Amino acid sequence: MSYQPENCFTISSEDEFNDCALATFRYQVENVLVYQQYVQLLGVNPMEVQHYSQIPFLPVSVFKSKSIISSDQKPEIVFTSSGTTGMITSQHQVAKVDLYEQSFNRCFEMFYGPVHDYCIIGLLPAYLERSGSSLVYMVDQLIKKSNHPDSGFYLNQYSDLQQLLEQLKKQQQKTILIGVTFALLDMAENFSVDFPELIVMETGGMKGRRKEIVREELHQILNNGFGVEKIHSEYGMTELLSQAYSKGDGLFKCPPWMRINVREINDPKQLVKDGVTGGVNIIDLVNYFSCSFISTQDLGKIHSDNQFEIVGRFDNADLRGCNLLVQ
Repeated sequence: MSYQPENCFTISSEDEFNDCALATFRYQVENVLVYQQYVQLLGVNPMEVQHYSQIPFLPVSVFKSKSIISSDQKPEIVFTSSGTTGMITSQHQVAKVDLYEQSFNRCFEMFYGPVHDYCIIGLLPAYLERSGSSLVYMVDQLIKKSNHPDSGFYLNQYSDLQQLLEQLKKQQQKTILIGVTFALLDMAENFSVDFPELIVMETGGMKGRRKEIVREELHQILNNGFGVEKIHSEYGMTELLSQAYSKGDGLFKCPPWMRINVREINDPKQLVKDGVTGGVNIIDLVNYFSCSFISTQDLGKIHSDNQFEIVGRFDNADLRGCNLLVQ
């Protein structure tokens, strides 16, 4: 039976991941024209690639100027990155929305358990004022699936949100507050909440909106403001259909169908050892009808137990993600 992208959800070993990665690579080389041309320009013979570590990674910036979708597919939805006025944004043409939904639902439940156990609150100012955000799509679907009457989006109603969190605490309701970092800081600095059981999940930085602070300082402010011990984080991007999650200390883990490796800063073909900072490459096998092998502009390093950390951005890299949406 031929390979199907849903096969990646059953990966349970290194060999299975490699088999799925190679099947995905060969499909994309044959059907995604831009990626096919890129692999040819690098002089890589697809038939000689026997391990996923040998697969070429497409620079994420190509999503700003090219259509990255299989020639035998049409997009069901188009996700776009955020940006300032005049900035060229990325477009991710998604052929199968159901694959995205399977990915984020399976991943969420893998890390946090059934969605219907939670009240899901999205603190995402300005998100609903623009179209095309994959993060908004995901959080909206999680809100609906939670089926909790108090689940929903908040813009700038910090006082109302404070009252709701106090109420949910009294009810001993499991709650996740997922928000853009700038807005979480505003909340933490101006409206004190003491909700130790609350899961506070930040989704991005603050470039272009507030002065950058190191993660340790940021998380300490949020810890104090919400009365929690750890700050969780979500790592994803417009060009992907999968996410990694951190349950504290900025250390992320991927679902079985997603992998991170780290490349040498001055030699993109060379991978670095664990613990060494370099450019982050991502394998996202759910992104079957687009490109599953993406070279990002993030800097990171791999730790033990397949955990990774994002430590910054390449110089002159575009401001990325939800941090630009806060107004």
